[in-house]
Amino acid sequence: MAQYFEAVGRRKESTARVRVMAGTGVFTVNDKPLEEYFPRTGDVPMILSALEAAGQNPSLTDVSVKVEGGGISGQRDAVKLGLARALVTMDEGARNGLREKGLLTRDARVKERKKPGLKRARKAPTYTKR
Repeated sequence: MAQYFEAVGRRKESTARVRVMAGTGVFTVNDKPLEEYFPRTGDVPMILSALEAAGQNPSLTDVSVKVEGGGISGQRDAVKLGLARALVTMDEGARNGLREKGLLTRDARVKERKKPGLKRARKAPTYTKR
């Protein structure tokens, strides 16, 4: 088995474990091709932007991802962060390019908890005078 570089990316409730290795350009997410797992327009280029910013050729790099939890956009951003972190462990020189594009920054925004007496975190029940 080839040597791989592993990193974890998180966003909202999603966690992605990303492994990067030299290969033939195969990108799998939960044992499915990348385009099949993320069919929405714009998701695939957003994820692959990490490879371009690091100066890696996508056709010479194999990426294997296990992602769980959250929704589509949370999983997409978790994969993007995990891929960027894995590329830094693979090649420390890629850090500057990834940092400039903001790909190494963990987006810490998560859903705010529900408060008692309210419908959601901040939405109050409708006020009735009578």
